[in-house]
Amino acid sequence: MPLDPHLLAAFTVSTIVATLAPGPDMLYVLSSGIRGGPRAGLLATAGIATSEAVHVLVAAAGLSALFTAVPEAFTVLRVAGAVYLAYLGIQMIRQRGDLIVSPDAAAAVSDRRAYLTGFLTNLSNPKMIAFSVAFLPQFVNPALGSVWVQFAVLGVILIVTEFLIDGGVGVFAGRIGNWLQHRRTFRRWVDTATGGILIALGIRLAVEQ
Repeated sequence: MPLDPHLLAAFTVSTIVATLAPGPDMLYVLSSGIRGGPRAGLLATAGIATSEAVHVLVAAAGLSALFTAVPEAFTVLRVAGAVYLAYLGIQMIRQRGDLIVSPDAAAAVSDRRAYLTGFLTNLSNPKMIAFSVAFLPQFVNPALGSVWVQFAVLGVILIVTEFLIDGGVGVFAGRIGNWLQHRRTFRRWVDTATGGILIALGIRLAVEQ
């Protein structure tokens, strides 16, 4: 394998820690699982993982060089991501804890929305962008062989870690979602709290230097 074992171990540990840290991705997976069940939680995770694959490809293509040469490009992307997080938080608060009465009739739409929103949440997450285009390349050593192969290995580790951790969160949330079916007030509190956190994250990202 064209990777330094010590660097590979350091990357794996760093990825696990970063994934465990609560952020927009995990919050969305948690909410999706509670509202749509384990399937929705896993589809939200699949959307996030797909976006991470895009980040890895972009990093491998050299976007980190662009952000270094044109810092304004990252600033624009950061602000756009902050606005999207705030929008997502407002939408969650406005849902008022309501559940779809007929899951079978709306399953296809719910599944599609879970996947696409997970994809967009991660794609517009400045922290994930920074992780991919600034942090991930630090573990690539051209002297060891194909750079693309090294990025591919690191990308697989990143995506598998995402599925194991966030996917587990989504399945667990889906299990307790059935318990929440008749607890409207608590669902409302979960939506409001999660939406508020997403808005706060968006504001924080918007004002960060």
